[in-house]
Amino acid sequence: MPNDILDCNLFSALRAAFPADLDATAIEASAPDGGWLHYSWRDLDRASARIANLLASLQLPAGSRIAVQVEKSVEALALYLATLRAGHVYLPLNTAYQQAEIEYFIGDAEPAVVVCAPANFGWVSRIAFTAGTRHVFTLGEDRSGSLLERAVHFGDEQLPVARGQGDLAAILYTSGTTGRSKGAMLTHGNLLSNALVLRDYWGWRQPQEEGGGDVLIHALPIFHVHGLFVASHGALLSGSRMIWLPRFDARVVLEQLPRATVFMGVPTLYVRLLAEPGLTREAARHMRLFISGSAPLLIETFRRWQERTGYTILERYGMSETAMLTSNPYAPDARHGGLAERRGGTVGFPLPGVGLRVVDDAGQPLAAGEVGHIQVCGPNVFAGYWRMPEKTAEEFTADGWFRTGDVGLQDAEGYVTIVGRNKDLIISGGYNVYPAEVEGALNELAGVQESAVVGVPHPDFGEVGVALVVPRPGAQPDPRAMLEELRTRLANYKLPKRCVVVPQLPRNAMGKVQKNLLREEYRQSFA
Repeated sequence: MPNDILDCNLFSALRAAFPADLDATAIEASAPDGGWLHYSWRDLDRASARIANLLASLQLPAGSRIAVQVEKSVEALALYLATLRAGHVYLPLNTAYQQAEIEYFIGDAEPAVVVCAPANFGWVSRIAFTAGTRHVFTLGEDRSGSLLERAVHFGDEQLPVARGQGDLAAILYTSGTTGRSKGAMLTHGNLLSNALVLRDYWGWRQPQEEGGGDVLIHALPIFHVHGLFVASHGALLSGSRMIWLPRFDARVVLEQLPRATVFMGVPTLYVRLLAEPGLTREAARHMRLFISGSAPLLIETFRRWQERTGYTILERYGMSETAMLTSNPYAPDARHGGLAERRGGTVGFPLPGVGLRVVDDAGQPLAAGEVGHIQVCGPNVFAGYWRMPEKTAEEFTADGWFRTGDVGLQDAEGYVTIVGRNKDLIISGGYNVYPAEVEGALNELAGVQESAVVGVPHPDFGEVGVALVVPRPGAQPDPRAMLEELRTRLANYKLPKRCVVVPQLPRNAMGKVQKNLLREEYRQSFA
C-alpha cells in the first residue's frame, strides 16, 4: 500500500471511535485479589498519552522499534497504543521466549526501547544493553515497574504523530518452525484496513445502537495477531467494552458469559469450555458471536458447541503476515448470493477487499474444488520481512500476490478449506499426502480425541506418515486396529506407516500443534 501525506496513524482511527462519554467503562480487568479494576475510555487516552510523551522525551529516531515482553495487563495495552501514537513500531514478544530467543530478536530488530517484566530485568537488560539498546523499562501485570513510575511525571495530553498508510506500525516475528524467525512488517494501513473490514463483516455493535454496544470477553494473550489486533482493535474501533482476563480460565469465562456478547478463542479454549458442566444454552443466551481461529477447529468441537449452546462458531483464517484473510459469514453475504451458513471445516469466504486464488505447482489457477497453493493480495498484506529482502521477494509472485504457504481449496460457492501447510505435505512414493485429510479420517474413529500426522524419512518411499493419536478419556484405541480401519477409508498410499497413541500433542501459545517437534521426535522411526 503506497504511503500518503494524510495522517493514517492507526491510533488516531481507534481514538476517533471512542464513545462520546469518555467516562464510561472501557475495560473491566480481573484483579489478582479476585476483584475488578475499571478503566474508562478517558483512562486509556490519558495513560497512553503519558507513555507516548515519555517515549517522545527519549528523542528516539522516527519509527524506532519498541520491543515488549511483559505479562498481559491493561497497562500493556496502553503501551501498545502509546507506541502507535508516538509514531514508533511495536514489537510484541511471546512471554514464553527464553534468553537465547530474546537475544536473537533484540539483535535482529535493534529496538531503541525494551520493556520487560520486573523479574526479568537482570538478564533482559544485559542482552539489550549489549546489543546497543539505550533504554530498558519494566512493567508488571500488577501495574508495577519503572515504565509507569517514569510516565506518571508526563502530561496526559498528546497529539498523535502523523503516519502514512505505508509507515510501519508493528513487527511480528513468526514462530520460526522451519528456520530462524522472520519479522513480518505490518503498516498502519495494513492493520486499519483489516480492522475496518472486520468491524463491518462481523457486525460489531456500537454503544449508541439500539440494544447497546458489544461486550468482548478478552481471554487471549496480546503478543499475537489474534489477541492484540483482531480482538483489541475490534472492541476499540466499535467503542465496545472489554472484560479483560489476564489468562484463560474456563470457569471465569463461563461466569462472565451472561455479561458479554462476543468471545474469541483458539480451538483449545472451546474444548476446555465444553468440558465444563456449566456450559449450557442458558449460560450463553446473551451472547451474539463466538469466533475461533489461529488453529484448525475440529468438526466434532464445532458440532458439540452447536449442541451444547445453540450457537454456531464462526471460524476464520489469517496469518501474522496478513492479519485476517477469510471468515465464515456473520450475516448473509451479498457477494456470494446471500449465503449465511457457517460451515464447519471451512474458514469461509475471502474478506471484502481480499483477493484469494488457488494455484498448482506451476502457479496456474485451479478450478473450484481442486487442492493447491493459496495466494492472497489486498491492503492487509504485509510490507515484507524485516531486513530480509531476498526472503520477501521469494514469498511474492511476479504479479504481487503473497504465497501463504498454505494448501487448500475454494469450492464453487466460495467457501475456503485449509488442507495443511506446504511444509506439512508428505510426498510418499511420488504421491502427495495431505495430513489434514488423514487426520480427519483418524478423528472419526472410535476412541480418538484428536490426531496429528507428520512425514518422516523412509528408505523405500522417501517419506511416509506417522500418526500420533490422543485417545478420549477412558478409551484405549489399538494402533494396529486404527490403521486397518483407515485402510477401508483411504487410498493405500495415504496410510500412515506407523501409529502411536500419545497422552497429548505439543502446542504453542496459540494452540497450534507443533509438528516440527513431532517430526524431529519420530524422524528415526524407519532409520
